[in-house]
Amino acid sequence: MTDLRTPEAADEGVLELSWELFGELCRALAVKVAQDYDPEVVVGIAAAGVIPGAVIAAMLQKDFHCIKITRRESEGGARGRPEILSAAPPQLAGKRVLLVDEICESGDTLRLALAAVRDVGPTEVRTATSLIHEGGYEPDYYALCTEATVVFPWDREIMQSGKLVLNPGYEELLED
Repeated sequence: MTDLRTPEAADEGVLELSWELFGELCRALAVKVAQDYDPEVVVGIAAAGVIPGAVIAAMLQKDFHCIKITRRESEGGARGRPEILSAAPPQLAGKRVLLVDEICESGDTLRLALAAVRDVGPTEVRTATSLIHEGGYEPDYYALCTEATVVFPWDREIMQSGKLVLNPGYEELLED
């Protein structure tokens, strides 16, 4: 599989995506999928996976559904194991499914969602993510491979007291 690498971002340790670049990654991912697979339905992993999932579903002109999975923080602020918050839609039974998330690192979330989708009896399921971290779990399709910390455009700023401010989680990584 051909992948794109970002040496300048990897050298800096941070890959800050603009909305435009994220749109191009979705377009590249949709093209890769269309060349090799014809899903009947696209499923986005909520929360952030619904963004590329909905874009890809629209580009492929396919139905779109979502499954909600969360990672609750454990004591000490560490990310916990993923947990399913909503079951896979029963409409996936007997269909070819494309399961989409925004990024894949360890693969824990993608594998959990994959198991949940398989439980409803699709004929086939393939996985896709906009980005993967080099050396981690590899989905069937991805648009970009990087070692950098990725800052998504919807996550860069958050609302506080009615104003958009830099996400405190990225203050040390980004200059405003």
